[in-house]
Amino acid sequence: MVGILNPIIAARIYTALDTQFSVEQQREFIRAFPQRGIFLVAVDTSSNRIVGLQDVSPFGDFTPAFDHVGVIGTFVDLSRRREGIASRLFAATFDAAPKKGYEKFFTYVRADNTAALQTYLRQGFRVVGTAERHARIDGRYVDEILIERLFR
Repeated sequence: MVGILNPIIAARIYTALDTQFSVEQQREFIRAFPQRGIFLVAVDTSSNRIVGLQDVSPFGDFTPAFDHVGVIGTFVDLSRRREGIASRLFAATFDAAPKKGYEKFFTYVRADNTAALQTYLRQGFRVVGTAERHARIDGRYVDEILIERLFR
């Protein structure tokens, strides 16, 4: 999984994450993953290699008022983009969402990552706003687009 995440982070253009992960950090992330979370990986069965991952975490565990909202993240191997991997991850995640009590997903997408924004929009997300100068990557401010998808 770090083989997918770290090149995306290193590229400095796809995510607001700015620090690469060690294998141990990724293991700890999985070990501590919330019980109500959704964590899926896409595996290329011909090579038995992970080519994508998607996770949903509860929006806020400090109040039950947000129990129906999950924060989603999607990552696809840079060499495997535009192969339908994200679409298959979304389908499986959307199927799991009601079983975990989610009625809405929310996330941020870098404003300069138009491919990711279009991917989310094709999956039924809508833009709800822009967080200006929301991230600072290598001393440069980046706006983030706030998006959501409601499940009815």
